[in-house]
Amino acid sequence: MATKKATKKAAKKTAKKKATKKAAKKSAKKTAKKKASKKKAAKKRAAL
Repeated sequence: MATKKATKKAAKKTAKKKATKKAAKKSAKKTAKKKASKKKAAKKRAAL
């Protein structure tokens, strides 16, 4: 019984880690997009 609980806990932990990694990747992509759009805006301003 104890081992079953332990494996369940471990599985939950790994699932959480995977989820946080995915979230981190998503947010990184978002910030990259924001930076890119800011650069584009700056270029437009420079062109004007």
